[in-house]
Amino acid sequence: MSTPTTHTASLFAHVPAARPHGALVRRAGGAGPLSVPVAGMELCREETAAALFEVYSDEHAVPGVTTDTLYALLGTAMSELGPGGLVETADAFSGLDSVEFPEVGVCRWYAYRLALSFWYEDARSRPMTAGEAAAALALSGYARIPGAGRIDPRMLARQVREGAARLPAAALVQLGRAVSADLAHIPDPGDSGTWLYRRLLPDRQHIRRCFDLIRSNVPVPLPLVVRTDDGTYRIGAAPPPGPGNRWARPLAAQW
Repeated sequence: MSTPTTHTASLFAHVPAARPHGALVRRAGGAGPLSVPVAGMELCREETAAALFEVYSDEHAVPGVTTDTLYALLGTAMSELGPGGLVETADAFSGLDSVEFPEVGVCRWYAYRLALSFWYEDARSRPMTAGEAAAALALSGYARIPGAGRIDPRMLARQVREGAARLPAAALVQLGRAVSADLAHIPDPGDSGTWLYRRLLPDRQHIRRCFDLIRSNVPVPLPLVVRTDDGTYRIGAAPPPGPGNRWARPLAAQW
């Protein structure tokens, strides 16, 4: 058993078992492709992106924009467009290239993020952060694999899920904040995860390797982090990839 795994098992050995939770349930309206419920309609990702593009401005293209703000912008766009206007806008938008027009690419990622937030019933979902994924990978006992070209993304995804299962999801969220604060200089309010970080991941070189791997060009299918309406955290499924056939891996949690 690896050192991180041993430390984790020891630290949480006397923590009372969490009350069993029911299974996370996919939202009925999102049973097919990722969709966003708004104004009594179910918008696909491209329709959502097109509507957001209509109200897009540079002031909204910031890393810290909240999901609630994005959803409010979408509601504003739909009230202005209506169903007929949306059809025309989406048709024109679909012909725009994300590379040639960066703001188009931003809106497509915003749409993906909104769709993920509605993945489960009675809950809010978001992509797992790079810090959370790196911490989970390190806790799994992952050992560096020589030759990045031979790394299997699905194997890494299994390792991330294995590591995430070794501690409560709320603890992984705290640990991920500390990893991002240390390795990416993303502020961790109150240093909430520092204590766990020092005890569970003392080998900074190892966690750095895991973090760099998660942030590399390897497209690892990362699971969702879910916050249920009663305030508990859960680890969800890995969703379909986003634009460019990639999974999101933000440095900070995007609620």
